[in-house]
Amino acid sequence: MSETAIRADGLSKYFGSVHAVKNLDLEVPSGIIFGFLGPNGSGKTTTINLLLGLLAPTAGRAEVLGFDVESQADELRAHTGALLEHAGIYDQMSAEENLEYFGRIYRMPMGLREGRIRELLEQMGLWERRSERSGTWSRGMQQKLAVARALMHRPSVVFLDEPTAGLDVVAASALRDDLANLVVNEGATVFLTTHNMAEAERLCDRVAVVRNGELLAVGHPDEIRARAGGPHVEIFGSAFNEQVLARLRSQPTVTSVVQQNGHLSVHLQENADTAELVSLLVGAGARIEEVRRGQASLEEAFLTMMEEEECSPTS
Repeated sequence: MSETAIRADGLSKYFGSVHAVKNLDLEVPSGIIFGFLGPNGSGKTTTINLLLGLLAPTAGRAEVLGFDVESQADELRAHTGALLEHAGIYDQMSAEENLEYFGRIYRMPMGLREGRIRELLEQMGLWERRSERSGTWSRGMQQKLAVARALMHRPSVVFLDEPTAGLDVVAASALRDDLANLVVNEGATVFLTTHNMAEAERLCDRVAVVRNGELLAVGHPDEIRARAGGPHVEIFGSAFNEQVLARLRSQPTVTSVVQQNGHLSVHLQENADTAELVSLLVGAGARIEEVRRGQASLEEAFLTMMEEEECSPTS
């Protein structure tokens, strides 16, 4: 398999005056979960449709597994799987019947179909309920079956468009665990769109952030988090009066201080000494109960980028 699973060069899609995807340059390495992040209306689904050859680009080009998305769309789709807005399963069929149907569509021999159905349903924890009509299942179980459907023919690249959207916390967590395990077991590349930053932080090896169809950043989640600034500490306690806050803000290693819900969120430069700052607060009369040090979350970095783009003169 090529080291690059997906490549886009200047990929663009315009719907009249609406520029859904603008000049997208992207490379997705093989064998990883790649997160494509952005708010609603940022061009995530349009990008997937372009990469699957379901939409023709207005400008630029793209390849998936070396197949051109315009001239080789049929070959491309034969080697990829997709879970888009709709689950794509039939409510009146059982789980086993659904996968059997899609195995036949992909012209898998009977022996391979039977083994693959059992393999996927066992991995998803659905084997014992394989004969039940899927329409009677919960949304979470149906979504697991939909992921199995997308993987039935052992695709090298799988596109998942917000697969946990609308699921409750327990079902979403279970599906994320299944996805992580399946990537290890299948060796496939997953192109995952989501606006759930915690999900992306947990699952993705690399992420791209888009807004209004434009690519803002791409890299490992740690690289994206670094854009929100250096380390920060959460300080819990009391007596955080204005004098205490002024003393803290005057320190050269402190870049910002926010008081919220009874604690302080303090962003620091890389060389900041947390113990020294705590001593300063105690000396100024604050009562410290707990200190937590860490980096900005992916969600904080994402929101920072959205705010920067909003304030940009060209936005």
